[in-house]
Amino acid sequence: MTIRYKYKFIRGILLKVLFPLYMLVGAFVPSKKESLQASIIRMNNFLIERAQLNTRKLLLLMPHCLQVDKCEIRITTDVHNCKGCGRCEIKDLVRICDEYRLELHIATGGNLARRVVSDVRPEAIIAVACERDLSSGIVDVYPMPVYGVSNERPFGPCLNTKVDISKVEDAIAMLTGNNGAQDSKDVSSG
Repeated sequence: MTIRYKYKFIRGILLKVLFPLYMLVGAFVPSKKESLQASIIRMNNFLIERAQLNTRKLLLLMPHCLQVDKCEIRITTDVHNCKGCGRCEIKDLVRICDEYRLELHIATGGNLARRVVSDVRPEAIIAVACERDLSSGIVDVYPMPVYGVSNERPFGPCLNTKVDISKVEDAIAMLTGNNGAQDSKDVSSG
């Protein structure tokens, strides 16, 4: 059994056995549910890091709540509609994806996210969302590797959320086996 299949198998047990048990505990102890979801995400990310993937077709999947709520530009159909005003991180995400030649999609919910994954057919995904959406999304698309980055919610859930761009860039480097955008450009053009 190769290292990738070993970690894929362990992820399967984590996501298909341990996750439902955690959610059962969370149903009886609601105050622990988010921390249980966060621990599933951390364990999943750990296993993906250990699998040493070298992904060429990577999808960045972001929630629409990263876009500032006062923005009038519709970016769910095309992220390049973003005017780059800097009030949210979308501008930075578009720049990163252009630099690394990656797919970036903004999803308004789980159904759209699953459709994007089905249409794009990536080798791996970097997803940003709250713990609830991340953990359930990671389970939904297993065995596809999904590296989860929890968003920051300074204004509460689903409103003007934020993401640590350096965590996204670190995940890109780890999943592509590159240490910089130039390396990624060389791989994709060669």
